Amino acid sequence: MAAVVNIQQIKEVLKNIDPVEVIIPLIEEGFVAYSQGRVVVPPVGEMIFEDPPGDVHIKYGYIKGDDYYVIKIASGFYEKARIGRATGHGLMLLFSQKNGELVCILQDEAYLTNIRTAAAGATAAKYLAPQKVRRVGIFGAGIQGRMQLGYLRFVREFKDVIVWGINSQELEAYKRDMAPLGFSIQTTLYGEEIASNCSVIITCTPSKKPLLQADQIRRGTHITAVGADTPEKQELDAAILKKANRVVVDSISQCQLRGETFHALQQGLVKKGDLVELGAVITNKNLQRAADDEITVCDLTGVAVQDIQISKAIWQALREKV
Repeated sequence: MAAVVNIQQIKEVLKNIDPVEVIIPLIEEGFVAYSQGRVVVPPVGEMIFEDPPGDVHIKYGYIKGDDYYVIKIASGFYEKARIGRATGHGLMLLFSQKNGELVCILQDEAYLTNIRTAAAGATAAKYLAPQKVRRVGIFGAGIQGRMQLGYLRFVREFKDVIVWGINSQELEAYKRDMAPLGFSIQTTLYGEEIASNCSVIITCTPSKKPLLQADQIRRGTHITAVGADTPEKQELDAAILKKANRVVVDSISQCQLRGETFHALQQGLVKKGDLVELGAVITNKNLQRAADDEITVCDLTGVAVQDIQISKAIWQALREKV
């Protein structure tokens, strides 16, 4: 009979899994395996809702020769934030690759999706962000805005942060939660303030209109864009990708259909040949940041191999605990 693991159990297990020694390396390994053609990931299953606005993603796949395959369902209904409820929900199903049997149901309520996305953001920064970070800018004062900052500190040293949000209430809550971790948090309702002051910018909102314009982006800036995971969403002016020295994506095939890259391709501002996958960047120093004044963009739309890696880590930790 398959094990059923609830969110409280998952969070308890995560306390004993080192992000630097385990989670980030596992996500890196997943990206490398994906870019080397060792992962089978079918196209994303997707449902888009209008009233109330929301989306549901079904991501699934397996690493060749591995023990498991994973099916993940994750939703985002963003108006729930107005009443103080989590916008994301979902679960991950871990199956045996040997006999197809269901091994484990991880009722993570989208928490593991947030973890693996934050680890992917840290991975992108590790290879693409400037070594000396002047200031970090975060677009989005929700759970992912918190997690991206928390994981970024594992790969770069910094203290000063500017966070953008949709209202002063959520910004004050963000500041209250994150300042005790040692960050100096400034809040703003104006995107230009982040663009003009920050050398690392992370966007993690469900916006359908660009929050940053190309003429705002300074030399030496790295941007990790994680919010746009459907064709309708867009956080960056597509001309930013044209302006960038390097455009890195988690999946070339997937980013042709969704995210920031999709919009830039549609407008003819970049070509498929301009794109390089994060898995290739990890293994090839020539594809990583080469100069302090480069503009780099990493478009993360979320690939199933991340779900495979994080769910395996949780299951392995649970088995060792028994």
